[in-house]
Amino acid sequence: MPDTVRPYHHIPIADCQEELIEISPELGVIQPHPYQNLGAKYDRYSPHHLRRGVVERLLVAQQTLQQTQPGWQLAIFDGYRPVAVQKFMVEYTFNSICHSQSLDPEALTLQTSESIWARVLQVWAFPNPNPDTPPPHSTGAAVDLTLFDHQGKLVDMGSPIDELSDRSLPDYYPANTIYHRNRYLLHQVMTKAGFQRHPQEWWHFSWGDQMWAWLSGETTAIYGRVE
Repeated sequence: MPDTVRPYHHIPIADCQEELIEISPELGVIQPHPYQNLGAKYDRYSPHHLRRGVVERLLVAQQTLQQTQPGWQLAIFDGYRPVAVQKFMVEYTFNSICHSQSLDPEALTLQTSESIWARVLQVWAFPNPNPDTPPPHSTGAAVDLTLFDHQGKLVDMGSPIDELSDRSLPDYYPANTIYHRNRYLLHQVMTKAGFQRHPQEWWHFSWGDQMWAWLSGETTAIYGRVE
């Protein structure tokens, strides 16, 4: 599995030691949890945990959402993700691509293997155990989410979360499409609450981690990896 240096990895971390808490029941949660459903094993904290400051800002984002879309909710797909689960999902995704192309993961040429890993790591952060460069979700600062409408149905964003295609890019769809408008709404309410969006994923937002600091122009991240 090749490592990948991200542009935010140079940002130092001064962890404020804020606790992880369960996501507020006021927020919508997608069930069953997708990675647990695939067999990913969590230990001390569930995927429905996040740093306290992140949960507080999610509630602010939802209040902003409901000012323009009464009855709508944030739909939390994934929160805290330990490095072991990150590794499980990266390997699962790699093997899924191989099987979709009728390839044996154990018998790939170097060129084919590198090509598949490049696709995987476009969306998935490398499960780096180095505490100086933690995967964003392992900090409890990153959240993958979408929207529920007033009937509790998922809003159509034009592509599912975690899709390995250009449709995952935030601005993939033209501005006059419903998909772009829905993505823009999610982005608007999240940024008003202080979050930053992953440049390549319409669903990924964070507050307090290295990516957030890099995108915000901050010199230090306040959340590091949670054991």
